[in-house]
Amino acid sequence: MKNIAMVLGLAAGVLLALPAVAGEVEDRIAKRLSDAVPGLEVSSVRESEAKGLYEVQSNNGDTIYTTVDGEYLLTGDLLKVTSNGIANVTEQARAGQRRQVMADFGDEGVIRFPAKGEEKAVVDVFTDIDCPYCRKLHAEVPQLNEYGITVNYYAFPRSGPGTPSFKKYVSVWCSENQQAAMDAAKGGQRVDAATCENPVLEQFRLGGRVGVTGTPAILLEDGNMVRGYVPADNLAKGLGLL
Repeated sequence: MKNIAMVLGLAAGVLLALPAVAGEVEDRIAKRLSDAVPGLEVSSVRESEAKGLYEVQSNNGDTIYTTVDGEYLLTGDLLKVTSNGIANVTEQARAGQRRQVMADFGDEGVIRFPAKGEEKAVVDVFTDIDCPYCRKLHAEVPQLNEYGITVNYYAFPRSGPGTPSFKKYVSVWCSENQQAAMDAAKGGQRVDAATCENPVLEQFRLGGRVGVTGTPAILLEDGNMVRGYVPADNLAKGLGLL
């Protein structure tokens, strides 16, 4: 009985130690990468579904795959052969992270063009006032609204803070009627300059966090991103509404 008790005690000790060991591996990988790459901030380390690889998320939005000792690195998307074809494992992970980041940030301060009647879907669009394809997409927003799609605009003036495009977005946001001002600005009309406390810079930074590199960038509710202009009909079909 004493031997059995001792064996059970050892087994319990091993089980209790496993999480710590796993945590130690992840901490070691994070430290090795941070030491090797100046300025790199590791936000998370976890075991990849590909045996022998760990998935590392960094502050610049890149995904890195590393061996358990952190010595060998792979960059780029991890693909998986499935019964339905090739699945992009990395993009699936990015979608989940985007969804969480967007949920944490919330939609307070967006310029909203609500669905007509029953809301069937919501898309978050990072947009630039002067972007030609953003203007083309905006011209079809009424059609999207008719399909039951709410469009939430987040600011992403590609030229950055302090530039004319950035100031235009601030003027639109600070207008008494944001929707009308957005319509006018997207139509190439002059909008009266205005300033106020606004979320334009925070939204611009948010775009960088979720991987926006160009506009328009359309984020779906599942966290997937559609990069660039998509005709209203195609977007509605992709959302299963047509």
